[in-house]
Amino acid sequence: MTRSDYVRWFGDIRSEDVGLVGGKNASLGEMYSAMTASSVRVPDGFALTARAYRDALSEAGAWERLATLLRGLGKDDVARLARDAAAAREIVYAATGGAALRGQILAAYAELRRQCGDDVALAVRSSATAEDLPTASFAGQHESFLNVRGETELVEACRRCFASVFTDRAIVYRNDNGFDHLKVSLSVGVMKMVRSDLAASGVIFTLDTDSGFRDVVYVTGSYGLGENVVQGRVDPDEFYVHKPTFRAGRRCVLRRRVGRKQRRLVYGEDVCGTVDVEVSEEQRRRFCVEDGDVLKLCDYALRIEEHYSRRA
Repeated sequence: MTRSDYVRWFGDIRSEDVGLVGGKNASLGEMYSAMTASSVRVPDGFALTARAYRDALSEAGAWERLATLLRGLGKDDVARLARDAAAAREIVYAATGGAALRGQILAAYAELRRQCGDDVALAVRSSATAEDLPTASFAGQHESFLNVRGETELVEACRRCFASVFTDRAIVYRNDNGFDHLKVSLSVGVMKMVRSDLAASGVIFTLDTDSGFRDVVYVTGSYGLGENVVQGRVDPDEFYVHKPTFRAGRRCVLRRRVGRKQRRLVYGEDVCGTVDVEVSEEQRRRFCVEDGDVLKLCDYALRIEEHYSRRA
């Protein structure tokens, strides 16, 4: 595979690489590296390292300009926050457009296309990390892009992810939690998408999220891509599987509930992007996945839980 200073393939990433690629990409790399051998299917991809972000800003002489913009910036002055955050994003966007970084992105993309086909659709996701605080969480603060296709579109999505270090909400979040803006870096994950827009997707927990009861696997699902479930924009189907009986070989869904599933996120009609479409009344009344699918997902979830329990 292609290797470079700023590109790290999932197969070369482990959970301890949080400082290099952020928490999200470290987890993806750990699962791809460690779990594919145990039949847990994880799409391949690569990460642009946090060093790529830092080096790009250093080479562009951007740090001092960012420090000046951010000095004294708070959430009370909404107009200034919007203005200066936009200016900061422009600085980062411009800094990350260099030929060297672009070349490494496109070389990795060419390898991914060789593996997955020329028309592979990509998820491009932000994965932040903070110096001296590698376990800090920045979930939901930065941008991600789905159904990205083509060289120009991929480079654009990566640059916009880097620039999203300075979204309004990310700046306010760091101020509220005492993080130094200039010590937060961003890695970008680029991975093959699964065509869940043609079927269903969701979220799995290896406990009951309301009570903390640890003897169940809780599965939520809805039609289309998973962003609607993650963002709470739809009422998903729910399924519960009892862990002890599942492990004992008596595999069945303990409880299920039909959600409204009123929207479905699908690939856009153009080359890139996504659109929300309505789900028919008939489909809403049906479960988005069958019990056999739920049990397969439960098996994956328990394998992943066991893997991370051994590492704890």
